Amino acid sequence: MHTYSVTLPGQGEINYQDTRRYGWMIATFFPLVPLLSIGLVMLSGREWTLWIPLLLIYTLVPLLDFWLGEDERNPPEQIVPQLEDDRYYRYLTFAAVPMFFITLIAVAWFVGTHDVGWSGFAALVITTGVVNGMAINTGHELGHKKPRLEKNLAKMVLAVPVYPHFNVEHNAGHHVQVATPEDSASSRFGESIYRFARREIPGGIRRGWQLEKRRLAQLGRKPWSLSNNILQSLAMSVALYGLLAGFFGWFALAFLLLQAPIAWFQLTGANYVEHYGLLREKLPDGRYEACQPRHSWNANHVASNILLFHLQRHSDHHYHASRRYQSLRHFDDAPQLPSGYVGMLLLADVPILWHKVIDPKTLALVDGDLSKLNVDPTFSSEK
Repeated sequence: MHTYSVTLPGQGEINYQDTRRYGWMIATFFPLVPLLSIGLVMLSGREWTLWIPLLLIYTLVPLLDFWLGEDERNPPEQIVPQLEDDRYYRYLTFAAVPMFFITLIAVAWFVGTHDVGWSGFAALVITTGVVNGMAINTGHELGHKKPRLEKNLAKMVLAVPVYPHFNVEHNAGHHVQVATPEDSASSRFGESIYRFARREIPGGIRRGWQLEKRRLAQLGRKPWSLSNNILQSLAMSVALYGLLAGFFGWFALAFLLLQAPIAWFQLTGANYVEHYGLLREKLPDGRYEACQPRHSWNANHVASNILLFHLQRHSDHHYHASRRYQSLRHFDDAPQLPSGYVGMLLLADVPILWHKVIDPKTLALVDGDLSKLNVDPTFSSEK
């Protein structure tokens, strides 16, 4: 196990080992899960086996979160510069990018060249869509970094689920307006995930385009140009999907077009969970207070954090957006989710259960004062 070490005057030697160092490789290779689906059906000849990997994701990951529990340990701040400079961690995110392309191409080939029934087709659409939701997460990690290579890789991986506006909208929109009523990517208290999706998905597309149009105008360029970051990623999507449809036919194209919205909904689910009901205080000058750890829901569950490149340490991500995943910290004052994101998304999919479990926790954060929450306008406390 690699040991990071620093000696400081008056403090002596500080040592740190990342116990998850090699566990992060799971996030790199997890995008290949749909290939397991194909392998199972080709070995068994039974189409129902295509559903097995999807069922494992939504049962095994929450069970592992429960079994392995939470890990609140943080790397020592004195070690963080070494941890951030260790290129091993960024190589894992780099390596994840081609995995999503391999999977998309392989599944498109399979559905386009094999006799797949509707049940098997649905299994592959949903499983691939769920996995490609993680493509957006990988693009999220890469897109927050300054090096041009990482920003370009982010555009590439976002081409897989056709979500080209994400990094523009997320970095310059969501991070500015997070935990306010103005933010389309911050869910409101009393709002179901389905109502949120109708606001968040089109709102993100509109805001992303407006932000990119404004950026280009400041440079004296038109929005419909090669300099448009959104159009660059979109062009990759069109080329990728067009080539796959050309090689593997209309059934493959139908698969591609149906799995993409499933991926979008995974991102919507993450956004829904991450800031539900939380509100930054409006200051006398009309601006909002700076984003603090208390404005994001956090989760320290080991299994799902490894799977998602530490996305669930979301409080520190918004507090220090450029921090790399291996350095993100737990804060005692951050609201804590009762499960990792996979379990929470399952809960959110059943609104009556979500509100029964999470609404009391949210109200407890503000001692029941609804004026301190980001509340859905249609919500009634008498419901």
